[in-house]
Amino acid sequence: MIILRSILFNLVFYANLIVQMIVLTPVYFLLPRKKAWFVPKNWVRSNHWLMEKIVGTTFEIEGLENVPKGAYIFAPKHQSFWDAYALLPWLDDPFYILKRELTWIPLFGWYVIKQRMVPVNRAARGKAMTEVMDRTKREMATGRQLIIYPEGTRRPPGAPPEYKYGIARLYRDLQVPVVPVAMHPGLFWPRRKFLRFPGHFKVRVLPPIEAGMDPDAFLAKLVKVTEAASDELLIETVKANPHLPLPPTAKQRLLELGADQA
Repeated sequence: MIILRSILFNLVFYANLIVQMIVLTPVYFLLPRKKAWFVPKNWVRSNHWLMEKIVGTTFEIEGLENVPKGAYIFAPKHQSFWDAYALLPWLDDPFYILKRELTWIPLFGWYVIKQRMVPVNRAARGKAMTEVMDRTKREMATGRQLIIYPEGTRRPPGAPPEYKYGIARLYRDLQVPVVPVAMHPGLFWPRRKFLRFPGHFKVRVLPPIEAGMDPDAFLAKLVKVTEAASDELLIETVKANPHLPLPPTAKQRLLELGADQA
């Protein structure tokens, strides 16, 4: 049943993306930029509904009271394609720094451009990167929220942390709070796999790290608080979902934590 439900969900997921993008395109491009967020946020909510009804996966968010007003850096753990989009409805006016090739995709790229995402040429150096930072500062000055994955790429649940120093540079240069977020969607939507697993998990939004710290001290604190919350949630999630097939990284981390489920 998990295989059949996974196949069905994947088919419906991409069909939902294509249909909504085409049908709601006139609405999206006629609305003012910020109000146009209604369209992608509605798509996200519909995906949550589909995942619950087809796969049987649900989630809850803790700590929304920790989200500040105005501009900040939103720094979630990154394990799955799920967390690339899933929290958008709870952010006021977010944006990403993303590779410029995404803006070349027909229709999707037009959506990205309208929301003033910041494209970057990863091969560029010097002046091009300075322009990226200048544009990022301009967007932040309007009260927007920058979504950054501190480890840079998807990591399996329980994997040793590999935080990049880039977020410390952004923290130093942008002078805004950073909101850490811990979660384990990768246990239910594993990276590079088509299987989707039923169950329930928590997303934990942690208290913001205020601006003004030394960048090295900031990064050490970000790793400490995020990984501590991740360990707690890993134990909680496995206890609540004993049926889950755990990746080796999660099993190893549970052993290190002395959890019975290992």
